Amino acid sequence: MAGIDADEFSDFVTHRSAALLSTAYLLCGGDREAARDLLQDVLERVYLRRRRVTGPLEPYVRAALANASANRWRTRSRRVLETPLESSPEQGTDGPEAAVADRDQVARALGGLPPRMRAVLVLRFFDDLSEAETAAALGCSTGTVKSQTSRGLDRLRTILDTEAVIQ
Repeated sequence: MAGIDADEFSDFVTHRSAALLSTAYLLCGGDREAARDLLQDVLERVYLRRRRVTGPLEPYVRAALANASANRWRTRSRRVLETPLESSPEQGTDGPEAAVADRDQVARALGGLPPRMRAVLVLRFFDDLSEAETAAALGCSTGTVKSQTSRGLDRLRTILDTEAVIQ
C-alpha cells in the first residue's frame, strides 16, 4: 500500500495547519477552542489512516473536517452546553478594527447555520473550492451544493440583516 508516510504527514501539518485551523474555525461557527479540538481530532484520525490515502492529502483533510464538524453536533447527548457571552452595547467607530468585527459577525452568523450548509459555504467561499470539488469533499451531488449554497447565502443575509437592525 502506498499512502503517506509519517514524515510527509508531519511536513503537511507543519505547513498547512494554520489554513486548516481557519477552515475549522469557520466550520465551528467562530468557536476557537472547538476549532482547535476539531482539527486535532481530524488530524489524529487522518494520521492513523494516512497509509490508505492515495490522492492529495489536503482535500482529504478538508473533507474530513467538514464531515467531522457536521457529525460533531449531530446528537444532543454529546453537545457541550455553553453560555454565550453578552455582546457589548457600545458601538465602536469604524477603523481597521471594523474588518475584524465584520469577520467575527460573519463567523457567528455561520454558527447559526446547520452544519452541512455551513460546510458548503466554508468550502465554497473560504477555501475557494469549485462546486464539483465541494461536492466531492462532502460526498454529495453538485446540485445539492448549489441548492445549499443558495439557501445558505439567503440565511446568512437574513441573519446579518437582523443583527444590523438590532445594533
